[in-house]
Amino acid sequence: MLGTNSTSATKNYNVLNFGAKPNGKTDSTKAFLMAWQAACGSADSTLIYVPKGRYLLGSTSFRGICKSPRITFRIDGTLVAPLDYRVLGKSTDWISFQGVNGVSIVGGALDAKGSSLWACKHSHTNCPAGATLSKNINIIKCSIKTGDDCISIGPGTKNLWIEQVTCGPGHGISIGSLGKGLKEEGVQNVTVKNTTFVGTQNGLRIKSWARPSTGFVRRVRFMDSLMVNVQNPIVIDQNYCPRNLNCPNQISGIKVDDIVYQGIRGTSSTPVAIKFDCSPKNPCTEVRLQNVNLTYLKKASQSSCINVRGKAFELVRPESCL
Repeated sequence: MLGTNSTSATKNYNVLNFGAKPNGKTDSTKAFLMAWQAACGSADSTLIYVPKGRYLLGSTSFRGICKSPRITFRIDGTLVAPLDYRVLGKSTDWISFQGVNGVSIVGGALDAKGSSLWACKHSHTNCPAGATLSKNINIIKCSIKTGDDCISIGPGTKNLWIEQVTCGPGHGISIGSLGKGLKEEGVQNVTVKNTTFVGTQNGLRIKSWARPSTGFVRRVRFMDSLMVNVQNPIVIDQNYCPRNLNCPNQISGIKVDDIVYQGIRGTSSTPVAIKFDCSPKNPCTEVRLQNVNLTYLKKASQSSCINVRGKAFELVRPESCL
C-alpha cells in the first residue's frame, strides 16, 4: 500500500491516510482535498494514490497554482457521485481541475450517477470531466458514466492529452461550451486518442454559443475513436443552445481552426453522422477528415456542412461535404 513516503524523488499520498473510506457511502471529499493540498504544496513530484474500492465524493475542485512540478492521480478504485444531486448544491461541476499544470490522471472509473454536474475543464481524475485555465494535462485509461459531458474542456485549456477513455452513457467529449462571455481565452493543442463511445448523445464535439467572443479552438486532433450507436458521432455546433432556452441568436465569434478527425469508425444512431454548423462570420477552417467510416442502420449515413472549409483524405464515409 502506498503511504506518504518519498520514493524515487516522488512523494506518495494515499487518500486512505487522509481519512477516505472505500465503502461508497462515507463522504470522502475532505480526505481527497487534503491529499491534494499536501501534494500540491510539495516541492517534489507527487503521486496521489486511490486504492481499490468505491469513494463517495461531493462537489470537488482541485485548484492550483501548485508548487509540485508534476502531480499524478493513480486511481485503482471508482469515484462515485451522490445519488441526491441536491448534495452538490449550486456547483456547476462534480469534479474539476482549475489553474493546474503538469497533472496526469491514470486509471480508475467515474460513476456520476446520472448527474449532469460533471466537468472536465481541462484535467480530470481518471476522467473527472472538467478543465479550465489549465495546461499540460494527461487523462489516460478511464471509464466515465454520466448524464452530461464525459469530459468538458473549457476556455484556457492548453496541451491536453486524452487517451484510452470509454464514455457512456453521457454527452461525449466536448470542447466547450465556449463563447459564454466576450473576453475568453482559447483552447489549443488538444489530442483525443483511442476512445470509445457507447450509446452517447455525442461523440467528439466542439460547441459554442452564438454570440461575440475573442475565444478560439485550434490544433485539435481526434484519432482512433470507436462509436457504438452514438447520436452525433462528429459535431461542431456554433449555435449551441440546450433545450432552445434563452438562446442569444447572434453570431459566434469563436474561431475554429486546424481540426483533424482521423480513424473514426462505428455506428451512428441518427442519419447525419457528421455535422459541421459553423459561424458565418468566422467559418471553421482547416478541418480535415481522414479514414472515417460511420454507418447508420447498416446503411450509408450522411454529412452536413455549413460555413466550413477543409478537405477529406482517403476513405471517408459518409461522403464528405467538405
